[in-house]
Amino acid sequence: MRFLSVIVLLGGIVLLPSCRTTSKVDKIKLPEVSSLKFLDSASIPFNMTYRGTVAGGLSGIDFVPSRNIYYMICDDPSVLSPARFYTAQVSISNYGIDSVSLVAVDSVWNDKGQLYPDIRKDRIHSADMEAMRYNPVRDELVRSSEGQRYIKDSTRDFQQPEIVMMERNGHYKDSLPLPGNVRVFEQEKGLRHNMVFEGLTFLRNYREMIVSVEDALYEDGSSAATGDSTAWVRFLHFDISKKKQLAQYAYQVDAVPHPATPAGAFKVNGVSDILAMGNHHLLVLERAWSTGRGPSDIRVYLADLRRASNIAGNSSLKAAPARRPVHKKLLLDMASLGFSTYNIEGLTFGPDLPNGHRTLVFVADNNFRDIEKSQFLLFEVIP
Repeated sequence: MRFLSVIVLLGGIVLLPSCRTTSKVDKIKLPEVSSLKFLDSASIPFNMTYRGTVAGGLSGIDFVPSRNIYYMICDDPSVLSPARFYTAQVSISNYGIDSVSLVAVDSVWNDKGQLYPDIRKDRIHSADMEAMRYNPVRDELVRSSEGQRYIKDSTRDFQQPEIVMMERNGHYKDSLPLPGNVRVFEQEKGLRHNMVFEGLTFLRNYREMIVSVEDALYEDGSSAATGDSTAWVRFLHFDISKKKQLAQYAYQVDAVPHPATPAGAFKVNGVSDILAMGNHHLLVLERAWSTGRGPSDIRVYLADLRRASNIAGNSSLKAAPARRPVHKKLLLDMASLGFSTYNIEGLTFGPDLPNGHRTLVFVADNNFRDIEKSQFLLFEVIP
């Protein structure tokens, strides 16, 4: 594991040496996967500045092979710098990460053509962004915003989450209408605060999309807890061109593996990102954390959607469990790596290795805390 200084490029994008990529959307064929082999790790410096912004809070990553770049969404809700995403290059050669290079930063604009306000000053009009992918067919970025269900003392702030399509310069284009059960309510119903759309990925040549909810809806039961207490979350399946929901699926999140210290303090496990492998399988990233522990607990599963029943019409998984939930198989427990992993919230396929195998690149959100790291982890996908 290495700590790399970031190469900051102030001009246009300079292509760095890397492995083979492909630019034809309709030629992409995702490989089968039996396991993930760790290759290398790198980090960027804490609170480094880039073009007047504080780089960190990296909550999603997506590789664009035709341009040899990575888009990375930042979840800073305009506190340290305006809501934004970064463009980077990760130079991979000889089975390792040679450098991480920021090459651009773009602000994210709302549907009125304005920058999002600081969440501390205007919570209900702010943006807490968590996931982002590039759609090369439509030449647009799709990103999520968690919305707000903030109740404290006399404060009652409610804001609906969003799935937004935007230009590559961060300007708003359109949004997907959301089903009624994934909304924010004042009563304990629907979505939990700060536990909403953490992952999204495309299927069927970018015609369809799966969006993951991080934690259980109130109606679907409790959040994951220590021991044998798991949680049920929902995956939403959309037709992008029709802007229509096709289905919802039930996915079971593991229990939190470690107790919080002190007892009763905050702990969480949820789905922090998803990535399609073909049209019927997903890589699912589960990220757990307990108060009193520095690192996060990261597991990667291969999920099979083929036999999962459509639960869109099921108002409560607690009252009526899914007949056929999403089947999942453990691929990787990062506890086996031998070093600390932090708040990993994004994953993407990277370039091919010389042996023809694909790579996976993970990124960690450092929460803008000096005790955490903006990690980049590189894995080989073993067929």
